[in-house]
Amino acid sequence: MFISQLRNELLKLFGKKRTYIGFGVFLVCQNLMLFAFQATNWQRQVERLLAGNNYLPADYVSALTVAIIMLIPQILLLMPLYVTLVGGDLVAKEAEEGTLRMILCRPISRFRLLLVKWFAGGVFSALLVLALGGMALLFARMWFPWGGLFVFTPPPVPVFNVMPADEGLRLYLLSHAFMALNAGTMFSLAFMFSCFDMKPAAATVLALSFLLVSLVLENIPFFEDFQPWLLPYHFRSWVLVYANPVPWPRIGQAVSVLLAANVTAFVIGAMHFQTRDIKS
Repeated sequence: MFISQLRNELLKLFGKKRTYIGFGVFLVCQNLMLFAFQATNWQRQVERLLAGNNYLPADYVSALTVAIIMLIPQILLLMPLYVTLVGGDLVAKEAEEGTLRMILCRPISRFRLLLVKWFAGGVFSALLVLALGGMALLFARMWFPWGGLFVFTPPPVPVFNVMPADEGLRLYLLSHAFMALNAGTMFSLAFMFSCFDMKPAAATVLALSFLLVSLVLENIPFFEDFQPWLLPYHFRSWVLVYANPVPWPRIGQAVSVLLAANVTAFVIGAMHFQTRDIKS
């Protein structure tokens, strides 16, 4: 029965046009970034960086390298927006339209209803990340040859590493598992606010504000000792996959914190939803 309800919830979620906004924006942005990479000084800067460290640019200015370069700004700026947009909409929109009142007339508990919606949102978050990474690699391959992977990220998580194509592809796929967890955490925050008595836009804005405030606090020198208490610090686990050596203890800590944040957000939202007057 749970699988049947989850399938129906997914059909309802992906039957809405706004669910596909993020997919469409990613598609447009990635092609614009690929054009900019070739038409501006962006590519030459990467080639100089490789040559300055005694690496042959022709071996590492590849589809994998360009895909990683494209992913970083989209993960920072676009992914939180479209994940929280769906999360803030999932419960609050149905409460606003009166759909929840009709659903709760049936013999289903509020907890089970929220659990099904939460799982559906997790599936959406994972699919959005897979589409983001898959489109980035596909379009980059159309413009650039297949070759080794070069990863360079500035502080606060400085990573400089090169690797052959097979290892680079394996780590590229692995990093998307951690990105999916990040997206799920962002969704859970918006989902929690959506369980409160507020408009869908308000739930989305509150979740984005929470993430933005955490990011601002993390970059204040005074809060340097408190960075492990902030979610953005743990969101960077997907970048650490490319480090040499890989700091698995820190990645394990990040995964534990993010899983706990997901469950905590759901429990808080479910507890408040139990007290809401939906049927009147």
